[in-house]
Amino acid sequence: MQLTTAMTKSDIDAFLDYLTREKCCSPHTVAAYRNDLTQMLAFMVEERAKDIISSYDELLKGYLLKLREKRYSMATTARKVASARSFFSFMANSGKINGNPTKDLPAPPVRRHSLKFLSPGEYRQLVAEASKPVTPEARRDVVMLELLYATGLRISELVSLNIDDIDFDQRCLRVGSGRRVPFDQRVGGVLAGFCRNDRLDLLYDDGEEALFLNRRGKRLTRQGFWQILKGYAERAGLGERVTPQTLRHSFARHKLQNGTDLRQLQELLGHAYISSTRIYRQPRSRQV
Repeated sequence: MQLTTAMTKSDIDAFLDYLTREKCCSPHTVAAYRNDLTQMLAFMVEERAKDIISSYDELLKGYLLKLREKRYSMATTARKVASARSFFSFMANSGKINGNPTKDLPAPPVRRHSLKFLSPGEYRQLVAEASKPVTPEARRDVVMLELLYATGLRISELVSLNIDDIDFDQRCLRVGSGRRVPFDQRVGGVLAGFCRNDRLDLLYDDGEEALFLNRRGKRLTRQGFWQILKGYAERAGLGERVTPQTLRHSFARHKLQNGTDLRQLQELLGHAYISSTRIYRQPRSRQV
């Protein structure tokens, strides 16, 4: 494909805006795209300055070679190639270029690690351990575990929730830049009780918007909750490798087992790529 129109930063900004507004991608996903595409743009500007490359095909093959020279892992290289594919698909669909030059661009195979997830019984063990202390912090932790297991939220999304992000009428959480994550009636009752009672026991400043607070009345951090979860998992006999991601994996597997299709699950998880969702269908996934 002839290089008649140069890729620019404004094109990247338009694509990122599309991901945010139309695809409701998380800030984390958008930031990953920005990093990948900015790197690709820098490479293309440098190569075009040499005035020896006349097509996107050549530029993209050169970019892939550059990634290999930098010794990125296969997973990172595959992600960067996937970012390029999505970007140029957007460019083609919006009429800025004729056709997608990444159509035949090869990507390295990615070896997936075996996913770990909790069975319902193991999850109940974890919650039972968190329920033992009679403290405001422990009651907060139980609600956070309930939300992770029932909604598949990322830990960054969970700790970023504000009190106003809960829509009790529609039974959903407003996450990131417009994604709406549903919850059922039982979880709605758990959240309502927490907001009316337990959260107030940790609240020092009425102007604090964070839903989940630490003992100083400030927003609980992802690192803080990870350490809390690690402690519960160890005491419940579930090992040190149970993480917030384990609960997200568990949510995804259980949804598939109960009849949710991949496209629905992709939307629930906020995945940019359906390939990210397909991993939950792989038989290598196993319990912790």
